[in-house]
Amino acid sequence: MMTSADAYAVSALEPSNQSGVSWAAIFAGATAAAALSLILIVLGFGLGFSAVSPWPGDGASARQIGVSTIAWLAFTQIFAAGLGGYIAGRLRVKWAHLHGDEVYFRDTAHGFLAWAFATLVTAVLVLGSVSGIVGAGVHAGAAATSAAVTSQPAARDDSAYFIDMLFRDDRPVAVTDDAAHGIAARIFVRGLGDNQLSAEDRSYLANVIAQRTQISQAEAERRVDAVFAEARQAIDEAKQLADAARKAAAASALWMFVALLCGAFFASLFAIWGGRRRDTALVLNVDTVHTAVLPAHPVQ
Repeated sequence: MMTSADAYAVSALEPSNQSGVSWAAIFAGATAAAALSLILIVLGFGLGFSAVSPWPGDGASARQIGVSTIAWLAFTQIFAAGLGGYIAGRLRVKWAHLHGDEVYFRDTAHGFLAWAFATLVTAVLVLGSVSGIVGAGVHAGAAATSAAVTSQPAARDDSAYFIDMLFRDDRPVAVTDDAAHGIAARIFVRGLGDNQLSAEDRSYLANVIAQRTQISQAEAERRVDAVFAEARQAIDEAKQLADAARKAAAASALWMFVALLCGAFFASLFAIWGGRRRDTALVLNVDTVHTAVLPAHPVQ
């Protein structure tokens, strides 16, 4: 329930059936903000490409590129949104008969609407879609995660592994190279899924390798241990890359939220400033029109 302290006087000269939104000023501010955002984004791309090198150890690091990208995005939002809000506040109609609180609210709303419209235009027309803002980071994280999942032995063929166990013996394995590779692959997949090779699998695989490569059983077992350790290390590195990509995508989304929030704040703030400048402008009424009289030239 509104109390007397919450109410303020509104002049009867202000039409009650007229909207308090100056859409022309909002569109003007949003257009300026979107255009300036486009210019700054293109400039940021140019500066970023000039700092990146395809050769390792040369140019800016990935962390430096990420930090500079977030900083440039924040600067773009603050500068472009501030300009758009100021234009929206400066070009609005003058509310001469409204309470100061209502004027501040309308100026804030005009700045926020100009920022929102410019953000939507930039997202749809410049970046393709709203999801395209963080799509690069999310797709990178998804691709890395998919690669890590694919490299993991989760989708192993247990039936083929157990069928191989049915025909194991101490005799030489008279199979083709492709079949021997399949046996080794199924044993590795099983072992990587359990994070270790069983003694029976290790001995059998070493026996197959010794028969196919004409090396001793002990040397074949050392080879199995070395290759299995490298396979585990590759999977661990893939997991770390996937986790790093996930964290980078999450951090990019969070900092994007902060930058957009800064843009909304500065657009509203500069709209209030522009509205104040608009209200302090004096209207000059010219009552008389002075006509310049040109001197008559004598006829030659």
